[in-house]
Amino acid sequence: PRRILCTWTRFETRSPAAMTMSLEEAKAYAEVLKNEEHGQAKLVEGLDAAHPKFAEVISDLKKADASMPGGIPSYVSRARKLLLSAKEGVNPFEGCTVEVPTGVDLSLENGPGSAAFAECEKLGMQEIANCCFCLVAGGLGERLGYPGIKIGIVAEVTTNTTFMQLYAEHILALQDRARKATGKEDLTLPLAIMTSGDTHEKTVQLLTENKNFGMAEGQITLMMQEKVPALIDISANFACSDYALETKPHGHGDVHQLLFSTGTAQKWRDEGRKWVLFFQDTNPLPFRSFVAVVGASAREGFAMNSVAVPRVAGEAAGAICKLKQADGSALTINVEYNQLGPLLSGTPAGGDVPDATGFSPYPGNINVLLLSIPEYVAALAETKGVMPEFVNPKWAGEDKNAFKSATRLECMMQDFPRLLPSAAKVGFTQLDRWASFTCVKNNLEDARKKAEAGLPADCALSAEAGLPA
Repeated sequence: PRRILCTWTRFETRSPAAMTMSLEEAKAYAEVLKNEEHGQAKLVEGLDAAHPKFAEVISDLKKADASMPGGIPSYVSRARKLLLSAKEGVNPFEGCTVEVPTGVDLSLENGPGSAAFAECEKLGMQEIANCCFCLVAGGLGERLGYPGIKIGIVAEVTTNTTFMQLYAEHILALQDRARKATGKEDLTLPLAIMTSGDTHEKTVQLLTENKNFGMAEGQITLMMQEKVPALIDISANFACSDYALETKPHGHGDVHQLLFSTGTAQKWRDEGRKWVLFFQDTNPLPFRSFVAVVGASAREGFAMNSVAVPRVAGEAAGAICKLKQADGSALTINVEYNQLGPLLSGTPAGGDVPDATGFSPYPGNINVLLLSIPEYVAALAETKGVMPEFVNPKWAGEDKNAFKSATRLECMMQDFPRLLPSAAKVGFTQLDRWASFTCVKNNLEDARKKAEAGLPADCALSAEAGLPA
């Protein structure tokens, strides 16, 4: 995707008009798009070169080609393979057995106030000066009934504190402690924010109007993620209507590619930074236990540490699992909830059921990740941060050749263990939910239904209620 990097006072943008081809250039590139490698003959043959928007839509396709790793040919090739696997019902976990992974338990009797938690916090405080932060903030609040960007939602109504302000205040408080510990008054803890085309300008506006919420000029790096072409059939033909190319989000896994392509991760490594925390746009609690999580990672030597919570069996949340292959190799990684039930059906428990604690034995993923920067950057150098993708088509007929609505390839940031070498140590730290996770992902009506079903409400009210805990 097209990358926009700013050290806050500098933004690199290009107007659509400046990027539109001439008619002759558009006609020439249209012929390229028709070849088998690009696979868009169906789209191009449905366009009329005499139409006033012909050059514009062809220009959009050229921009898509330039923005995606490997261009359109690579995207189409990957899409065709994934769509064929989906059609044939290929199980991505075929041959895997699942085990409860190894990690650090800082919940319940090992939670805040315990000797175990205090030990990790003590170790973590020694690492604070070497930390960086990455906020994934590409979402709008429309589905929640909020008309703006999610990080602009008020997290605490009595003070009118937004999520963005809350995150900035936490980072600045940690920075203050790091300055006192090191004696370096100019020390800063950098924050990268991944935006999208939907949220970028509104994020700029929010930060500008609030003077970066006290963060220094150059302390915040904005990285804009672009969307990818939508697909209409198993041949990976792109969706186009009224001379407008339809695009869809590629998923938050793009954050790794952005950190690589902008040079941000490499810069952090060269500055001697050791840890980067990835967190989501409407979870106000990760900083409550952050220091202990850093300490756990430092003690255990984790290349990647997934922050997790006790998971209610059947909850619509992924779980951290250890997947073992027939050859003896193993991978500790998140498994999405829609894939978890079938995978666990072959275990002695017989499915996604609670153990003696009343919770699932598999920790719940909350998409809060701590990575070791040296190992992270080494993996980025090998892979350029290009994440494994998946596709989830809704088939239009029994022949499974077309879709009810356009789909796209997606990727997730928590799949990063697939990019790490087999020797890298991947684990988790389990924390009590009150100490690490709430979020705003449901509107009030959906939240009511969740609560009635005995599941977390995960709405604005419940998120704010968790702040004083």
